[in-house]
Amino acid sequence: MPGTRMSADSAAAELAVALPALHRALDHRIRADFPHDKLPDGQLALLRLAAEHEGVTVREAADVLLMKPNNVSALVSQLTGRGLLERRSDPADRRVAHLHCTDLARERLAVADALAERHLAAAMRHLGDGEMAALGSALGALHSLAAHLRPTAGQV
Repeated sequence: MPGTRMSADSAAAELAVALPALHRALDHRIRADFPHDKLPDGQLALLRLAAEHEGVTVREAADVLLMKPNNVSALVSQLTGRGLLERRSDPADRRVAHLHCTDLARERLAVADALAERHLAAAMRHLGDGEMAALGSALGALHSLAAHLRPTAGQV
């Protein structure tokens, strides 16, 4: 019913179904048009993190990605082997590695992002004005919801 406030439980149930479906549909479109091998989700998440937070350490990446450090180290090895990530030792502590995306990784991430934007924009052109307004209004709430779902330092 328009104008009826949805309960948090109902909205959560709807989002739990809609968001993965949206992700799968978009991922399928990107995969079809992406001219390179598609990376597994874990590798892609680590690359995106390294691109956004240049010099992130393996431990920091593990905390953010909710993974064990040894699993992140395995992803780092796979990505360095593909020429997508560089591991640089910390000059103060040689045991600590800082992660940096290569130019190749940045180029491929840009291609994937452009494809995602193109496919989303094409799909959104089929929405009505009310649906577009609702999406625009929901963006802030979705960002806030994501922030509330991120673990705090004590929860990791």
